[in-house]
Amino acid sequence: MQAPYVVYRLDVSYFSGKLEAYLQYKEIAFRRVEATRRVMQCVVVPHTGIGKVPVVHTPDDLWLQDSTPIIDFLEARHPNGSVVPGDPTQAFFSRLLEDYADEWLWRPALHYRWSYREDARRLGRRIAETALADVPVPSALAARFVARRQRALYVRGDGVAPETREHVEGIYTGTLDRLEAVLDDRPFLLGDRPSLADFGFFASMFRHFSLDPTPARIMRDRSPRTYAWVARLWAARHSRTAGAWLPPGSLPQAWTPLLEDVATGYLPYLHANAAAWRDGLRRFDWEVQGVRYRRTPVVQYRVWCRERLQEHFEALPEAAKTPVRDRLEASGAWKPLWRDGVIRSRLHDDGEPPVCRPPEVGGSLRRRGWTAWNRPGAFAPHSAGR
Repeated sequence: MQAPYVVYRLDVSYFSGKLEAYLQYKEIAFRRVEATRRVMQCVVVPHTGIGKVPVVHTPDDLWLQDSTPIIDFLEARHPNGSVVPGDPTQAFFSRLLEDYADEWLWRPALHYRWSYREDARRLGRRIAETALADVPVPSALAARFVARRQRALYVRGDGVAPETREHVEGIYTGTLDRLEAVLDDRPFLLGDRPSLADFGFFASMFRHFSLDPTPARIMRDRSPRTYAWVARLWAARHSRTAGAWLPPGSLPQAWTPLLEDVATGYLPYLHANAAAWRDGLRRFDWEVQGVRYRRTPVVQYRVWCRERLQEHFEALPEAAKTPVRDRLEASGAWKPLWRDGVIRSRLHDDGEPPVCRPPEVGGSLRRRGWTAWNRPGAFAPHSAGR
């Protein structure tokens, strides 16, 4: 029997939960390793050159990073129970919603976890007792350090301020309303079995919104179908999942408000971030949906996300491009997706994602693309690993 994959992850991590749910659904054998500080320093960083999780070590000795390309990699190796629809229209829009859910819900997820006292205390203590259990300081002191650090980097440092807080929280509550409508008459977002879009939303909806005290109360009261869907997806296994996605070429009508959110919120942000990257900035101001964010960090990975969405459109069969473009234009998403054309991220110039290239022996660790989320010397207990 082939040795299982090894997943280096954190039990509180946004993208670790997404990848674990996917592996469970696909029934791919894997072993979990909690990414303590010592594990990160002695195993993950030396083999990958990065300081984030989840990271996967394959049975054939490859090291993989970033949940979305990891899933693409594993879909090719393990085609049974595919989560990517064979229909090109459904495949494109599932990828679009997965990307939106992964990246646009990050800010409210981190805000709820670290801005509210009850949540910050509970999660700071939990991280201190797990991920930082091997750090020789009192757990209470470590918990306070974690909470202060996370607020500085991922709340205040990511544009959450008194003038943006209502908008940030509205992204979460609005998404709950959208998902509640989608799940009104189907168990998963595209029909009777999970698609890539489900796993994208699961990232934040599981480890953050359904488990952290404040957003969990909101979800239970406001969106009980979403709360049930979280448990349903965590328990789903492809060998026991009957049914299919919607007929080829069709999307749920209830996806329309989500696609409008993509068009008015996420894609304009992606363009502003990419333009700032192109111009050599480290931080930038931007306005979306009538709200101005100031000094948010430029994230190279999200430049690649935009580039990748454009590549997915260009890779569509010619017969599918017109209906996909028509749907994008109807939601207002076409123009922000292509504004200023392709802006190259250069994130993977030295390799093919998700495979990591280990740092050279005796050499310095790679610096291209490092952010507060993935610098080896700045390992965050709550990593932004994808």
